[in-house]
Formats: sequence, structure tokens, C-alpha cells
Amino acid sequence: MKFDLRFSGLAAILAVTMVVAPVTASAQSLSDLSKLVDRRQDKKNEWRNIGIASGALGVLGLLKKDNTLFFAGAAGALYSANRYEQDRKSQSKLQRTKAAYFSRPYFNRDGYRYTRQTKWKDGKKYMYFSKSKLKR
Repeated sequence: MKFDLRFSGLAAILAVTMVVAPVTASAQSLSDLSKLVDRRQDKKNEWRNIGIASGALGVLGLLKKDNTLFFAGAAGALYSANRYEQDRKSQSKLQRTKAAYFSRPYFNRDGYRYTRQTKWKDGKKYMYFSKSKLKR
């Protein structure tokens, strides 16, 4: 019995750590920034889907008069809504950072000058930065 209690406590701590501990990622380049924006959208969609499923579980618990299902579903839906909102705000921040880079004609970083270039392909406008060594 003592082993089961320790094991369940360890499992609970591990589950909370995996869910609550945020993964921090820093963009090292503009392509990384684009990947982060796309990943944030994917995570946002995951939290939305988890919220919908949790809400359905809560409704099922309410209909079956099962308090455990109801509270688990409601808590899951509320937590998912909170994470969805955090990801939405974070995605906006990443998009503003990307827009700030592309609003400048150039920027200097780590001894290199990145100059904004425009390229037209199939009627679409693409912007990118070309890299050149800074002259000292």
C-alpha cells in the first residue's frame, strides 16, 4: 500500500511537471521565427481541440449525473481555454517581432549585415534577408 501511494504521488508530480513546465524556445533566425509562429498555431489548435473534448466530457458527466466526469471535464476545458489564450497572445508577439524585422531595410547581428530583398515569383511578393559580412 505504501508503494502504491509513493508511485501515485510520483506519477502526479510528473504529470503536473509535464503539463505546467513551459518549453522556451528562442528564435535564432527569421526562418526559426516563422517556424515558431507556425508551431504556436498548431499548439493553439491542439488546446482548442482538447478544450472541446473536455467540455464534451463535462456535459456527459452532467447528463449521467457523475460528478467526477463533470468536474474533470470542466477543469480540463477551463485549463485548455487558459492555454489557448496564452498561445494566442504569444503568437501575436511572435508575429509582431517578425513584422518589426521586415519593416527595416537592414539590421546588423553577430558581425553580419542582413539587407532586406524583395523577390517576385508567380505573381507573389516574397521578402528575405541577404547576409553580408560587416566592414570594419
